This record gives sequence, C-alpha cells and structure tokens, in this order.
Amino acid sequence: MKFVLVSGGVISGIGKGLTASSLGVLLKSCGWRVTSIKIDPYINVDAGTMSPFEHGEVFVLDDGGEVDLDLGNYERFLDINLTSESNITTGKIYQQVIEKERQGMYLGKTVQVIPHVTDAIQDWILRVSKKPVDESGLPPEICVIELGGTVGDIESMPFVEALRQLKYHVGEDNFCSVFVSLVPELGVVGEQKTKPTQHGVKNLSSMGLSPQLIVCRSERPLLPETKQKLGLFCQVPPEAVVSVHDVSNTFRIPLMLQEQGVCNLLIRSLKLVWRLPTLLERWNHMASNADIFQSTTNIAVVGKYTGLTDSYLSIVKALLHVGMSLHIQVNIHWVSAEDLEVSNNSNSSGNRKENSLHQRGTVYDKAWQTLSTCDGILLPGGFGTRGIEGMLMACRYARESNKPFLGICLGMQVAIIEIARNVVGMSDGSSEEFDSNASTKVIIYMPEIDKSRMGGTMRLGSRVTRIRNLDSLGFKLYRSEFIHERHRHRYEVNPLLVKDLEEYGNISFTGCDETGQRMEILEIPKHRFFMGTQYHPELKSRPGRPSPPFLGFIMAASGHSLDDKSIEGILREIEEQNPWSQQVPDENGELKC
Repeated sequence: MKFVLVSGGVISGIGKGLTASSLGVLLKSCGWRVTSIKIDPYINVDAGTMSPFEHGEVFVLDDGGEVDLDLGNYERFLDINLTSESNITTGKIYQQVIEKERQGMYLGKTVQVIPHVTDAIQDWILRVSKKPVDESGLPPEICVIELGGTVGDIESMPFVEALRQLKYHVGEDNFCSVFVSLVPELGVVGEQKTKPTQHGVKNLSSMGLSPQLIVCRSERPLLPETKQKLGLFCQVPPEAVVSVHDVSNTFRIPLMLQEQGVCNLLIRSLKLVWRLPTLLERWNHMASNADIFQSTTNIAVVGKYTGLTDSYLSIVKALLHVGMSLHIQVNIHWVSAEDLEVSNNSNSSGNRKENSLHQRGTVYDKAWQTLSTCDGILLPGGFGTRGIEGMLMACRYARESNKPFLGICLGMQVAIIEIARNVVGMSDGSSEEFDSNASTKVIIYMPEIDKSRMGGTMRLGSRVTRIRNLDSLGFKLYRSEFIHERHRHRYEVNPLLVKDLEEYGNISFTGCDETGQRMEILEIPKHRFFMGTQYHPELKSRPGRPSPPFLGFIMAASGHSLDDKSIEGILREIEEQNPWSQQVPDENGELKC
C-alpha cells in the first residue's frame, strides 16, 4: 500500500479536497486502484448534526455515513463508493479508545494520546485503506489521505503525530507528503509572497512530515523566480513546487498538475513502476466539454440555506453534470424561501418604517421575479419550519404554471402538502415536523426512528426503490424497475392518505420501497415535468453519468422532448463522455485503459 498525504497551511478552505481528488485522478488514469480518506479533527463523531451554515452540506454514503462534503468530491472525481470509515474524526477515534478502555482491553495501562490514540488512528487508516471501493472488488493500491484544517491547529496534533509514525512504519518509499498553501499577491505590482508558505512548510517539517510536493494556490501562475525561491527555502526541487491557479472549471486541475510533471513526481516518490496516464485524454475531453455550451437554461433553487452555496454543493454538481452532458450552461439563481413569503411583501406590513418597507418589498418582488423568469424550479432538502410557506408557494406556482419542477426530500414533502391543501381539499394538511398537533398529517414521523437522539438516527444510506409504474417518467429516465439511491430523512408520506392523494390530487406515486408502503417518487402525469423524490439523487451523480431525475429536469427546462427515443439517444451519448467507462480490470485485477 502506498500513501499520499495532503495537508495545508496558512488558511483553511484553500482547496486541499480538490487537490487530493486531482492527485487521485492522475494515479487512477495510470491504471492504479485508488481510495481516499478524509481526516476531520473536530470532536463531532460525524457531520450529521452540523448546521449547513457551519460546515456546508452533509454528504451521505451508501452505508449511511454522514460525512464531510470533500468525500463527495472524491467520489465524483474518482467514480468510487466510499464508506463511513473513510471519514475519520476526533470523535470517532476517542469514542473507540474510550470504549476499549471500558472493556479493559488496555490491560490496566494508563491510556494516553501516545501511543494509544495515535495507534488507533494508524490502525484505522491501515484497515480502511484496504477496503475495495470500485467495481473490481479488489483492494486499492494507493490511498490519498487529506488532513483537514491547517497544520499547527491544536486539535490536529494527534493526527499529525500518528501520520509521522505511519510514515516511519510503512517506509519513506511508500509515503508521499503534499503540502497545499496560499501564495498571495499584494499591492499594485502584484508581487507573489512566499513567506506564508515558507512558515507552513517549516511547521510541517518540524513535525517530521517534510513535503515532497508543494502545491501553491494563487490567482495566476507562479513565476519561475517564485518557484526557485520556494524550492530553495523549503528544501524541495523547483519542479516540486507547482502552481494551481484559477481555471474555468475544476476538472482542469488534474490536467494543470500533469502539465507540471506531478504524475512523474508521484511515481518517483512512491517508487512505482512507470506508467502513462492514458485516461487523461478522456478527462481532457470532458474538461473541455464543461466550457462548451450550445444553449443556456436558468434554474431557480428555492432553499433554506441559500446564504452558503456549499450547503447545496451536490445539487450544484449534479446540475453541472447534466449541463456538461447536454452542452447546456445551467445558470443557478438562488432564492431564499423566506423571501417568497407574504410577510416579506411591503404591501402587507403597514406598521413598519417606509424605508424598511421598500427594502423588504424589493426582496419579495425580486424573489418572485426570479421565479417567474427561470426555466425550472428546484426545491432541495432541509429541516425545520423556517421558509416552508415560501416553498409551498413555489410549488403551487410551478404546478399551476406548468413549469418544470424537481423536489428533493423535503422538497417532495412540501409539494405533497401543497397538493393536499389546494387540490385534494385537505386545507389543514401539514407535516408532523411543522405541526405535531395538525389534524391532517400528510407527512408523518417514521415509526422506527428514535426521537430521543439526533445523530445517526435517520433513514440513511442506499435503499432500494421499486418503480411500480413502467409507463412513468421515472422508468424512462432510470431504465430499470429497481434502483438504488441514497436517503437522509426522518419523515415520510402518510401511507393512509396515499390512495386519496392519488385519486383526488391527480398525482401518481410511481416509486416506492420494497414493502410498497413508503412512497419514494412523486409525479404529475399531465404536467410538463413535475417530479419529487424522497431520496437524494444528487449524491450519486457523476461526470459522464448524471443523475436521471436531474437529467429529465434539465431536459424539460431546456425544451428537450422526454419521449423514449430522445431519452435513449441522450443516454447513449452521455455514456461515451464518461472518463472512466473504458477502464476495466483484466484477469489479474489490473486496470487497463
């Protein structure tokens, strides 16, 4: 097993995740099997209870793991399926160590950070790095590890020490340290400053993890003299200092690294047998397609956390994947659900000051103007009552105006409540999440869910959905009766009301779980495109293999026909764009291009 460690300094959020993913792409394009591990030094056991405003979206894996959004980048770039153990946190490690201590497994020893915590970290990495993550079913050959935060943070010190010990145990020929840093440009002249990177490398080297590769984030390419200076002061060859400057799309980052010889440097550092990155040609074609558009489509995303777009990162990527496949530039217009509510209309708030009325009225008018001019409306998932009335209004507008609509998780539940109220006649219809005393509970708390605990208690991970109507839009898009999608929810459609909702609401629940009791897909047959999914289809979207509901949504929004022949032709064309579709294992398990 070979290990590539990616750490960072100066500031957080500098692009370590994309760098780690891009290094994985280079290695996989050479034919090696690659896996990834993300280390988050926070004390939370997982990301499940974190606010989207605090840490971005919670990415859900097949096994139900609620993890950092960087694991979504790994899966999308490398086309692999990771597990919850691929995300290591301080909470998980200490939970494991304390449980062992309670069971007496340390034989009376004084349990300390060194060696017990550091040993637990190393054992975790060594165990998880061997787990198969692709269709070959074979153990990975190279593991890319991203250390979250910045080097020097007090909470990451046990992990740094554990990684230093791991480097010693596996040998320097099997371990490559990569440091990601910021090279700012100050003043009118725009001089590239190297001192922050020098201090970061000095700090990392003092901990026994001297980097073999330094990746520098900057607005424009590093100057030759900047590389020379960093190489001199950081004790690496100038060619081991690479520039990752701003590019048109993130798929160009692996190509940028390859142009600077990073693939050969990794091969030399890890003493690998030299190979050509054959599949980068297909990756290059995909990256170029991401910048070539034949038309434009505008999509309104009506959500609760629109103040931070990372809260909906997988939604953004899923729309991008469809746009790349159809050569359509998908412009996302963020609309806060609260801005659509009547309480934000200046005409309804006569007791406020005139300037405040004008400002709030402008927000309200602008939100509805955006909604009315966009080609499609998307309601993503979320929790809580804030903004629900605005989401209900958006659903009604999409339904009555025949505008393409896609509702995900909470978005589907809100759409069903809107139909129950305004079509079926259940004027008091609501969700148990919003009103536990509602007389007509259209959406109910799932009976098996633990109400006393928050973390890890939802219906999580990959579940089977059976498309029971083979004439439905869902079947046309998925081309399969049984599908596997990832879930994250506590509430579901009340099974006692399904018959009335379908009969009087002019809707069809075309997909359900294996028992037939839990509704998974909602459609309005006579609508141009109106679909809701209880699951999160965006979590399994990949470049060259976009999510079927997102594909149908953008096709409808951009004026494409949704008949069988059109969908089949587009799916064939998309398959040819998949950068990994021609990488298959031979009889010995080696990946051949």
